[in-house]
Amino acid sequence: MPSFDIVNEVNAQEVDNAVNNTLKEVSTRYDFRGLHTEINFDRKTNRIDLLAAESMKMRAVREMLVKHFVKRGLSSKILEFGNEEGTSQGAVKVSVDLKEGISRETAKKIVKEIKSTKLKVQPAIQDDQVRVTAKKIDDLQEIIRHLKSKDFGIPLQFVNMK
Repeated sequence: MPSFDIVNEVNAQEVDNAVNNTLKEVSTRYDFRGLHTEINFDRKTNRIDLLAAESMKMRAVREMLVKHFVKRGLSSKILEFGNEEGTSQGAVKVSVDLKEGISRETAKKIVKEIKSTKLKVQPAIQDDQVRVTAKKIDDLQEIIRHLKSKDFGIPLQFVNMK
């Protein structure tokens, strides 16, 4: 039987490229000259740490990061910005977590949405992904089209079409 998986995966290499492009733009911008600004991406924890001299500069860095994410083909929905915190040197830091995987609640919403189409498909929640099986590939393609038009707060990828 044909099937596919609905997942939310983060391409770490593209995130790294977006972070490096943001750092490059910060180093060339005139308004950041002489100011200490850091952007660090930790692949193990899927986290980006931002450090800027003041709140205005932090907003500019956030906007640049989102812009470079979109340029690299990544969804800005995976970025979960934390609260601004002050440092001992008077700078501002923010932690940005990258959302990966589909939470249980979101998976239930996806399954409910799939069942509302009344097509002959069987969705099943498997850990942090949803597998959809059907007798016809056309039904699966219709489900993909339907889910792309909906917003679940996370970017969805459709993989392992068999």
